[in-house]
Amino acid sequence: MFARSELFADLPFLPPAFSLRAETAADESARESLLDAAMGPNRRRKSSEAIRRDRLPAEGLSLVAESDEGELLGTVRLWNVSAGSREGAEVPALLLGPLAVSTRCEGLGIGSALMRRAIAESRWRGHGAIVLVGDAPFYERFGFAADRAADLAMPGPFERHRLLGLELRDGALSGARGAIVPTGRLVETLAAA
Repeated sequence: MFARSELFADLPFLPPAFSLRAETAADESARESLLDAAMGPNRRRKSSEAIRRDRLPAEGLSLVAESDEGELLGTVRLWNVSAGSREGAEVPALLLGPLAVSTRCEGLGIGSALMRRAIAESRWRGHGAIVLVGDAPFYERFGFAADRAADLAMPGPFERHRLLGLELRDGALSGARGAIVPTGRLVETLAAA
């Protein structure tokens, strides 16, 4: 029988075992470092950041992937938004992002696991739809499509083909048009309570 180290000697490193859990306040520093490394210095200039700024993530929808050693390997958050309007009424939805994985762990399924958990958790909590700005080839495997967000717009510049939607309930984005705007709780609201 081979020792584990002999079997995997040709790998640059052993893929970490990881688990998914709810984000905690103690994760903030590691999460911010991971996001800076994965997304670069301009990450705060994106249109989706304007929606997230000064808001709290949706209740129960901030998730992290953590190694068995306690290292933060990935993160995803979802935010309460209005995905435009339909017949004069706001269309409640979630904005997903950012999703990021440690650069040394890309391609190991951590991002996919976070996505599946985020979608399942959103559906379980009764949300009807998720929108995001991202690479269609990655997000299409989870059911996201550009046509579901075709009549929606982000604040500021964005690439139309990267605005994607997923209906967690049939028809949740049907007829929705207009700007995606934040509806979630303000950070100050929590401090004042």
